[in-house]
Amino acid sequence: MKNYLLVLVLVIISCKNEPKQTNKAAGPSIKKDSIVTVDSTLLKEEKKAEMPALDSVKDTAFVRLADYSDDFVYEMKYATTDNFLKAQVYDCGECYVRAITARALLKANKAFMEKGYRIKFFDCYRPHDVQKKMWKIVPNATYVADPAKGSIHNKGGAVDITLTDLEGKELDMGTPFDFFGRKARHAYQNLPEEVLDNRKLLKSTMESFGFGAITSEWWHYNYKPTLNYKIANFTWDCK
Repeated sequence: MKNYLLVLVLVIISCKNEPKQTNKAAGPSIKKDSIVTVDSTLLKEEKKAEMPALDSVKDTAFVRLADYSDDFVYEMKYATTDNFLKAQVYDCGECYVRAITARALLKANKAFMEKGYRIKFFDCYRPHDVQKKMWKIVPNATYVADPAKGSIHNKGGAVDITLTDLEGKELDMGTPFDFFGRKARHAYQNLPEEVLDNRKLLKSTMESFGFGAITSEWWHYNYKPTLNYKIANFTWDCK
């Protein structure tokens, strides 16, 4: 009996000291505190590396500006309720334009940056369905282009912009974006000299790269080669 008990004790001790088996098929275990993080900057660079060169893209194709430059500033007003419509009409804020427009914007922004400024966008390409939505909210051609005729925004050739310094602070343009009054007109001169100089800088530089202003809105610029493009209803995915 004593011999039997001795053998049993030795077996138990042997089992306790035996190395624990692991499931090799399941792979190595990962500690909770060893999660690997990926640099978002590297992800952006990888995505840009996958994009075709802008010069190789067809003029009429739509491109997302952020895929081709990190130098712009964005505050897409119609993706919020902070606009004259008091309504959000974009599911998410993105700045798309035709490729031909994008190339001109990149050149213009380079010229601004050499002087210490950057382009800030309030609106870019606008799908025709969004134009209809805006017209339904404010059916007044003084403020919203009639979707029956469409807007240059619907063609991917118009942008609503201002300027910031290189840190992103907006230059004083005298009125907010989408201020529909005399003070927003290019011809209005009863403004501080600084404001007039800022508007002149924006207008003269944009015009030198093929953009045209409209008389009533200091922020709106049409890229002239797109004026005869067809109205589009391309929509982008929100991620």
